[in-house]
Amino acid sequence: MKTEIVRISGEEPDIQALRYCGSVIREGGLVAFPTETVYGLGANAFNDGAVRNIFTAKNRPADNPLIVHISDYEMLSGVAAFNNEEERRRLIALGEVYWPGPLTMIVGKDARIPLSVSCGLETVGIRMPVHPIALALIRESGVPIAAPSANASGRPSPTKFSHVYEDLNGRVDVIIDGGECSVGGESTGLDLVSKEPTVLRPGAVTKEDVMVVLGACEAYDWKGLEGKVEKPRSPGMKYRHYAPAAETTVYAGTQAAVVARIQREIRKSVGKGLRVGVLATEETKKLYKEAPVVLSLGKMGDSHAHAERLFDCLRTFDAQEVQVVFAEAVSEDGVGDAVMNRLFRAAGGRIIDCIEED
Repeated sequence: MKTEIVRISGEEPDIQALRYCGSVIREGGLVAFPTETVYGLGANAFNDGAVRNIFTAKNRPADNPLIVHISDYEMLSGVAAFNNEEERRRLIALGEVYWPGPLTMIVGKDARIPLSVSCGLETVGIRMPVHPIALALIRESGVPIAAPSANASGRPSPTKFSHVYEDLNGRVDVIIDGGECSVGGESTGLDLVSKEPTVLRPGAVTKEDVMVVLGACEAYDWKGLEGKVEKPRSPGMKYRHYAPAAETTVYAGTQAAVVARIQREIRKSVGKGLRVGVLATEETKKLYKEAPVVLSLGKMGDSHAHAERLFDCLRTFDAQEVQVVFAEAVSEDGVGDAVMNRLFRAAGGRIIDCIEED
């Protein structure tokens, strides 16, 4: 397949170009496009064959559901079939605050949405992105767009056009080059079907944010339930992904203990002839002089910067042919919970608690 590249500015989107890309979606093609979170790989959410082509292009597991993207509330008709009035009320209340934006809400699924989108579930995740290119593409398509992240399954999610091109050139019809994504981590996945609203995948909209609007919210234990999810209701719950090619380990504890442990691991790995990468912060990156590749997520405590930079750093390790990665854990406060969730997935659950030596 020959992939067409269409360059569109997010500041002044070219409506004619977007109209063309929308026609590709409407007619059953695949289009990769930027959102504020990560790039998505989109297909007509009503077209079962097109949706299945997403799974083929990404080599995506067949039980990992997709998110349906809409451009306005009118598009909810044909996508959502609320189980009760409370479910509807929750979505509207949160939508008034966080839509358009990085929040996916899981509700009952309308019969028009094929089971290939939900992977057999009777629920569907719905999001209204705020990115001007994404919103215009959905409008010009005239249909809701089913879209996971636009990467090869398992790899770090794409936050730049170059990431998408590397993974999907020759596998999709169109890639829109719309620059870099601003948020950097996938949207929050929030289950509204359960008795209590429950965050299934942490993101920029936090559990605390949801509580402000709804008064209550639970959170899926993404560490304690690792490997125990049979049928994920949201993307990002079941599989090791967001992962560089290198074996990755995350180290948690006091700064002194983490730095000392990583320094020891660097020496051991370099001694074995391995090319080492370290994921650090601005405050600690100079402490790892023996590592060939040291990347910074940003300043300590700046969880928004950490989220924005994480996937690009993980892909840079691949580009630098790093064989092992040692990553510092970051604070899990606020958006930091989402960053640590992605690091946990990238490391396949390997988080080591470091004890400070006397």
